[in-house]
Amino acid sequence: MDWNRVRADFPLLRREVHGKPLLYFDSANTGQKPEPVIAAVDAYYRQYNANVSRAVHALGEQATSAYEAARDRLARHLNVHRDELIFTSGTTMAINLVAYSWALPRLKPGDAILLTRMEHHANIVPWQLVAQRTGATIKVAEITPEGVLDLDALYSAMTPEVKLLGVTHVSNVLGTINPVREICRQARKRGIVSMVDGSQAAPHRALDITAIGCDFYALTGHKMCGPTGTGTLWARREHLQAMPPFFGGGEMIREVRFEGTIFNDPPHKFEAGTPNIAGFIGLGAAVDYLDALGMANVEAHEAELLAHATEEMRKLDGLRIIGTAPDKAAVISFLVAGAHAHDLATLLDLEGVAVRSGHHCAHPLMQFYGVPATCRASLAFYNTHAEIERFIVALRKVRGMLGT
Repeated sequence: MDWNRVRADFPLLRREVHGKPLLYFDSANTGQKPEPVIAAVDAYYRQYNANVSRAVHALGEQATSAYEAARDRLARHLNVHRDELIFTSGTTMAINLVAYSWALPRLKPGDAILLTRMEHHANIVPWQLVAQRTGATIKVAEITPEGVLDLDALYSAMTPEVKLLGVTHVSNVLGTINPVREICRQARKRGIVSMVDGSQAAPHRALDITAIGCDFYALTGHKMCGPTGTGTLWARREHLQAMPPFFGGGEMIREVRFEGTIFNDPPHKFEAGTPNIAGFIGLGAAVDYLDALGMANVEAHEAELLAHATEEMRKLDGLRIIGTAPDKAAVISFLVAGAHAHDLATLLDLEGVAVRSGHHCAHPLMQFYGVPATCRASLAFYNTHAEIERFIVALRKVRGMLGT
């Protein structure tokens, strides 16, 4: 694989910031978009902009065909049936859909929802809201200081009152890759429904949701080279058939009378209103792009980049890496002694380096490590070893400026 040629597909990576070439190390926040994705969105607006599923004219039929083709592409990419994929605005909406359509009608006082310490707020707050309304409680499975999920503690916490497990596939802060296939198998043995947050897994590794064996799996399109405002929820067919709709409106119905409404079949039952048509057409193009690269190639290349960056960062005095699981994605959260994460990120930005600083929507994880925030360098397949070397130079310079 010629990764320099691949990098050339991303126009934004050619720009400068503060008069210096951009070094984009914030892909866990959002991934950059290759030319085919930009072209697909542009073509929709220029050539066949029309609403989907509402018209028999040529533009409407072309738009509908392209929109539903994106669902087919994503289904093949994830090894699931197309009718089990609900298009959403992203993982947050997908988890909320499960919270309000599956959990809210079912949970009751005495029930429990089991979460892990490393969850993103999107896989915590919806469950807290549901717990408040149903009388259910939240249980937390802890992690080790290295950032590894304590599986013995997790399985011990799978007690009879637990009705739902929420677990991230890949931590957005630690990069830890959780063994979700085994975790979901253990949950299923105990009659616990599993909700997997795959937002950070989808951009970095091949996914076979059928093999994972979960009940629900959510992912975000903009992190996997697709447009913002796109994502999907996969759910087992029996859940989709039993769940009431989360939103009501057009398209999700078969017939409406004032006496009552007959809803459409899944997935359309959960897709009320005009969707982000251009976005999902772009997401289909992103899936094609990733498939052409090969997710095994992406994973291997990012592993090399992660090893290089980790090795060089460990040579810097006073630098602490948070999250040292042996099996992790290309995410490195770090701190430099004597420097606040925001100050560090601000000065790195002046060197053209884009990293994320803050709590990363993971307050409980920050509390576990006793820090208010970290810097996070997150890599993608379009990054290079030369960029890592430049990043280390920038880190050394910034440390000197801060007097650390």
